[in-house]
Amino acid sequence: MKDDLFKHHKYLIIMEGLKGKNILLIGATGGIGAKTAKLLAGSGAVLFLAARNETKLKEVAKDCSVNEERTFVLDISQPEAVKELKEKYFQQLPTIDILVNAAGIGIIKSMDTLSETDFLRSLNYNLYAPFLLVRAFLPDMKELKKGLIINIPGVLGKVPMAGAAAYSASKYGLVGMMQSIREELKRTNIRITNLFLGGVDSPFWDTIDLKVQREKMVLCEEAAKAIWFLCQQPDSGVVSEMVLQPFNHQAI
Repeated sequence: MKDDLFKHHKYLIIMEGLKGKNILLIGATGGIGAKTAKLLAGSGAVLFLAARNETKLKEVAKDCSVNEERTFVLDISQPEAVKELKEKYFQQLPTIDILVNAAGIGIIKSMDTLSETDFLRSLNYNLYAPFLLVRAFLPDMKELKKGLIINIPGVLGKVPMAGAAAYSASKYGLVGMMQSIREELKRTNIRITNLFLGGVDSPFWDTIDLKVQREKMVLCEEAAKAIWFLCQQPDSGVVSEMVLQPFNHQAI
């Protein structure tokens, strides 16, 4: 009984860690993003949600009790759209504590079927878009000398896979970019975290022509819990990297 009370008490303390935190969640309508939004909202965070799909975004916002004023529909690979996102964000919230980028695309094709358009789309959404987001919101974190930026390169940002030339190129680039930015921020309390997810049973696989065992993958709920956990890092430390992958198919 005593142990149960202790565990419950610890849980409450953890939940307090996000109460009142201003969090911008990009990709809030995806399989992982929507679950993450729910967890963060339940922990008392003040959410601003952004995604491409307006209908789904309204559904997620309603489910998380987020006012429509704190939502924004955009294509994150467009500089003007990211600029508008920043303007609207700071019209609603005074500061940004955490930026979570759960957006991106997956194009898995062999080299002989991979088109220039496929390759450039991968770079646009998985590398160029994160660059635009960091460039937009990092100055405000630097002004306060604190903040947390979470990206999700996936295990293919560490370990290559056949058919993932475009995807891995974009994700390896994302990892390198964020590691370089981390070096620029060493004299601040701004932290950079990369979450390497492998094999999550999400809509990511719906349009990919590849034989996979989705029943053996990590659930979206568990991936969302990893992001939720990473949002609660202590001020005295940082989780630079986390890897979460199916137990039966560990690539790292």
